[in-house]
Amino acid sequence: MPHPFRFAVQVSGAASATEWRDKARRVEALGYDRLLVSDHFERGLAALPALAAAAAATDQLRLGSYVLANDFRHPVLLAKEAATLDLLSDGRFELGLGAGWLRAEYDAAGVPFDAAPTRIARLEEALRLLKRLFAGGPVSFTGDHYRTTALELAPAPVQRPHPPILVGGGGRRLLEVAARQADIVALGPRALPSGTLDPASISAAATAEKVAWIRAEADARARAHDLELNVFVYALELTDAPPATAERLAADFALPAPEVAGSPHVLIGSLDGLADQLQERRERYGISLVTVTEELMERGAPLVARLAGRR
Repeated sequence: MPHPFRFAVQVSGAASATEWRDKARRVEALGYDRLLVSDHFERGLAALPALAAAAAATDQLRLGSYVLANDFRHPVLLAKEAATLDLLSDGRFELGLGAGWLRAEYDAAGVPFDAAPTRIARLEEALRLLKRLFAGGPVSFTGDHYRTTALELAPAPVQRPHPPILVGGGGRRLLEVAARQADIVALGPRALPSGTLDPASISAAATAEKVAWIRAEADARARAHDLELNVFVYALELTDAPPATAERLAADFALPAPEVAGSPHVLIGSLDGLADQLQERRERYGISLVTVTEELMERGAPLVARLAGRR
């Protein structure tokens, strides 16, 4: 049985508390399932305080980080803040975490940008520690990167055994960690060693390869049916001329127009056509959770009304 369709908005920020509350209420009113906040020093709001404010302004909207860079927070501090936010939101928080990829941000903050295998191993260790802290009781943990001694977390999160965990990325090693540790896997572009992203890695073929890695790792641990797959949509165009629109967008994506049109990260077509695309992509890849940017949320609202909650 496929997961039902769910839709999220990544909201970029606000210039005031009133504007932020209004944005959160608008996301909820449009029928989106969740509001997400990214994690960057030089733009947007700090994710966890912003999500706490959004929780206070809404009633049903789920709230998530999309995604926190693991290297910028010790997992003990993150566990404390995440559990507190889950409590204060009445169990609506979802923890999105990644290995970190934007080298320029690391350099600007004076944080060492270790090689990808080190960052990814540190992320998996952090996830294991977070889960133990969320579970309760004194936690003594000794790993290669983190250590605790009889540490007991308070408050406990409302959601048990822990708030849903999302891990995002595009490389094989990271997606295999997600398949082992996450509840939701966010399919993203592949990060390059230079700290940039590979534009070709959002194609249909690249997505199929990522899903195969995830499924193989999840099947080995009997987790495949538990995982929900997410995709971030960079462009959503309601149009009766999809080929011409794909041609127009090709330069922005640095991809040929047919690859743009076929990418699961792009939606181009009529409302009926977009609904068919999402259903076909859920059948092909298993993607059921769709995230759009704040700029696209009004345009995507009719699609949300059509598909949200449908199996």
